[in-house]
Amino acid sequence: MRTAHRVETVRTAEREAMARLPEGALMQRAAAGLAAACADLLDRRVYGARVVLLVGSGDNGGDTLYAGARLARRGAGVTAVLLAPDRTHPGGLAALRAAGGRVLTGPHDGVDGDVVGRHGAHEVLARADLVLDGIVGIGGRGGLRAEAVPLARAARDSGVVVVAVDLPSGVDADTGEVAGECVTADATVTFGAYKPGLLVDPARTRAGVVRLVDIGLDLSVPADVEALQHADVARLLPAPDAESDKYRRGVVGIVAGSAKYPGAAVLCVGGALRGGAGAVRYVGGGGDAVLARHPEVLVHDGTPGGAGRVQAWVIGPGLDDGVAGALDEVLASDVPVLVDADALGALDPDAVRERGAPVVLTPHAGEAARLLGISREEVEGRRLDAARRLAGRYGATVLLKGSTTVVASGGSPVRVNPTGTPWLATAGSGDVLAGVIGALLAAGLGAVDAASVGAYVHGLAGRLVRPGVPVVAGDVAEGLGAAWGSVVGER
Repeated sequence: MRTAHRVETVRTAEREAMARLPEGALMQRAAAGLAAACADLLDRRVYGARVVLLVGSGDNGGDTLYAGARLARRGAGVTAVLLAPDRTHPGGLAALRAAGGRVLTGPHDGVDGDVVGRHGAHEVLARADLVLDGIVGIGGRGGLRAEAVPLARAARDSGVVVVAVDLPSGVDADTGEVAGECVTADATVTFGAYKPGLLVDPARTRAGVVRLVDIGLDLSVPADVEALQHADVARLLPAPDAESDKYRRGVVGIVAGSAKYPGAAVLCVGGALRGGAGAVRYVGGGGDAVLARHPEVLVHDGTPGGAGRVQAWVIGPGLDDGVAGALDEVLASDVPVLVDADALGALDPDAVRERGAPVVLTPHAGEAARLLGISREEVEGRRLDAARRLAGRYGATVLLKGSTTVVASGGSPVRVNPTGTPWLATAGSGDVLAGVIGALLAAGLGAVDAASVGAYVHGLAGRLVRPGVPVVAGDVAEGLGAAWGSVVGER
């Protein structure tokens, strides 16, 4: 499990570590790990490499300067561009100078160095092999300040490898929000713990490849955000045994599709079948299309209440009319229910909160925005917050679909999904996902586990079935078996 902690938690752990360690030890550990990561990115060719440090104030700048000093001692030509000369970390600055590093400042007083204007800094960046972004640390809020923006743009435009120190400057460490201009890094070296913003968009796309450096923090408190890894999913995926029958494996009921949208029913049923369901009972207007593709499905022409025994319901994909009545019947059952697509708009929060069995909601950003009464841009900019708010409002587990799929439920850590591909942004992909999660609910997984495991396998299927090229939702359903197999190989 990859876990992430909020800034306040990390700061507390840092203070506790500094109280028991020699002065400066924590910063030296961070600098050593950062320098080692930079050496790896330079293919161990540190000698003669041209390294530029963009240095702000405080400890983040200190980490950057000490790492620069280590690289300089190994033969790199290191130049530090100081954005706040009068507030630069004094120990780090002294170490860099002692190692032979060069220091450039703007037109400020208080720090000796070569005075360099905006264009001079750009020339230094244009000749660099590696740039370290030490402008703002994890305590920063909002986008970059005006004086830092030209340097961040110059680093991006130069095509040089950019390494963010702890996190890209200008992104919010706790929320992943990008409120203005920020640094776009090729890699981020973060210290002590992952920060939530490094795991969720839009900040995640600015972080590049993230490397964690262990600096000895005690983080025994619960995480704020977590991401399942292969081994975690392998432990959670259900596996039949010699005594299994279709009911022990789980029967999922699906209310989806219509005469207008029969494909949604086919895709949702396909996701459930390949998601491990022992059987699928289908209710809706797409029965002929479902049977033509999946003859093993049990089709019912009536309402959900008369469909027979199920261990979970999925309702919503492709429903055209009659949503409210079917939704009431499904919610009146005593089994887990997944509500998706068209059924979300008919959902009464009180009816969900009063249920004894779990409910999983699977909105995309536009649907979440309508449920919360805010803009889609607000949802996409603060995905963790939006998922938490929806979970609180409905007393449900919420899977917020999008560039980073987020699963939230009450006070539990929010889970973010590390698999997937932008090619999954295709019609019907969410219908397949709903079916997979429904099958996992029917197999007995809890709501959070079913949602996060379903998202993981679904995302992996999208990556594996047709690597690097467009996929359609039917491809994703067909690829679930390969994705499942790649995961259970970790058992």
